[in-house]
Amino acid sequence: MTVADAIFSDPRLAAVYDTFDGERSDLDAYLALVDGWGARSVLDIGCGTGTFACLLAGRGVQVVGLDPAAASLDVARGKPHADAVTWLHGDVRSLPRLQVDVVTMTANVAQVFLADEEWAAALEGACAALRPGGRLVFESRRPERQAWREWTRERSCTRAVVPAVGPVETWVDVLDVRGDRISFRWTFRLERDGLELTSDSTLRFRSRAELTGSLTAAGFVVEDVRDAPDRPGAEWVFLARRPG
Repeated sequence: MTVADAIFSDPRLAAVYDTFDGERSDLDAYLALVDGWGARSVLDIGCGTGTFACLLAGRGVQVVGLDPAAASLDVARGKPHADAVTWLHGDVRSLPRLQVDVVTMTANVAQVFLADEEWAAALEGACAALRPGGRLVFESRRPERQAWREWTRERSCTRAVVPAVGPVETWVDVLDVRGDRISFRWTFRLERDGLELTSDSTLRFRSRAELTGSLTAAGFVVEDVRDAPDRPGAEWVFLARRPG
């Protein structure tokens, strides 16, 4: 099974994640797509703490939320409408047989699959979970924008009071830039407990051509590639369809 980064798998970090993840206006575009397609069932791969899955469930959509981090799923289960979501701990290889209308991978989920084989397996699993004619939507940062140049402590440092945890300060530092793979470290200082916790992550910044080619190889038809509306010019949103 895929191993999740500490920011998602450590219960102490999963508990503070949502506070620093913001209001998630990026999810508005995904909600609009699901509504526009008239989708009644969704598989959310890499659902994390369940924000999107619970929003969908609140609209009456049947949702399966899949994630390899048990601690994040524990947070998700405490949210409004969580009881209407089917939560699965694992990755695409552990999925039961599904025939959903839409598969989503929001935020940076599509970039956590570093090896080509891992990414291909994720796309093949998504395709298998869709009904014929169903759609996959995900986003990926445009590598030419080099977003990691702004991932510094000076630019990213922020502090907030987290319910039941107290004041927390967090920042990010880039650890390594190796081709299209960017490694970085989030640091969280829990002031009340005097703890400093870290989480190391790596994202792969694939080109548009690479992403398009991988979708085609997995059996998808690419219908559109558009700007993320909340981050124009910085991220692509890929819309692909399973033929049938």
